[in-house]
Amino acid sequence: MATEERHASFCRQLDDDGLPHGFCTVSYSSTDRFEGHFVHGEKNGRGKFFFFDGSTLEGFYVDDALQGQGVYTYEDGGVLHGTYADGELNGPAQEFDGDGRLIFKGQYKDNIRHGICWIYYPDGGSLVGEVNEDGEMTGNKIAYVYPDGRTALYGNFIDGEMLEGKLAFVTSTHCLFTYSEQNMLATVYVADSLISNAGEGLYAKLTCGPNTVMSFYNGVRITHQEVDNRDWSLNGNTISLDEETVIDVPEPFNTITKYCASLGHKANHSFSPNCMYDL
Repeated sequence: MATEERHASFCRQLDDDGLPHGFCTVSYSSTDRFEGHFVHGEKNGRGKFFFFDGSTLEGFYVDDALQGQGVYTYEDGGVLHGTYADGELNGPAQEFDGDGRLIFKGQYKDNIRHGICWIYYPDGGSLVGEVNEDGEMTGNKIAYVYPDGRTALYGNFIDGEMLEGKLAFVTSTHCLFTYSEQNMLATVYVADSLISNAGEGLYAKLTCGPNTVMSFYNGVRITHQEVDNRDWSLNGNTISLDEETVIDVPEPFNTITKYCASLGHKANHSFSPNCMYDL
């Protein structure tokens, strides 16, 4: 803001040099507006910026720069509560969406996310890990934590997208995590189903308690129209992901010699099931 041309000032008083002094409303050439306290032309004290896009920034200014706690409100109603030093985000921050839900918790350094950070999703899941120099969830020590707060996929991510990961269990809720890793393929195995004419089925190797993740369901993304337009015999491994997308494990990848990264498609349907599918 220091390089912007001041367009108009409305002040209760000016100093001897005609500079804003006291509580003033200052408009800038960009159409941004600042309302707050000035001392001889510099912002000093509580003040609030009203930006041209509808967003705002409120906090305490010292020698023309925001210092300490500040609140940035986005044009959609989302809010970032941050710690500022010399006008830049430096320190702890929390961000909320327009409905008041927490979507980010972590640190900033020079306006960029820094160190161990959390990103929260509406379904209750979250990403946690050390961001890279650009503030992105990129690296090989990042985890997606499921909504249960215990089950995780820990591995290599690029900008929040998982490239590879292993099943893990969160054993600490502090900023630095330890994971008790477990190979999912060691939890279940595939064999002929005990249900007549059902083909292969999925069996547990271990005695498992309630709400245990037994396997994942992954595959090729196709549309509902593709499913409806083809012979139904080809749809043995399809499951609806949402209104637009169906997951499929087509031939020849329906055999575990060709594909076994996920095994959820081997879990047979039952009218009295002892397990369930969940997003």
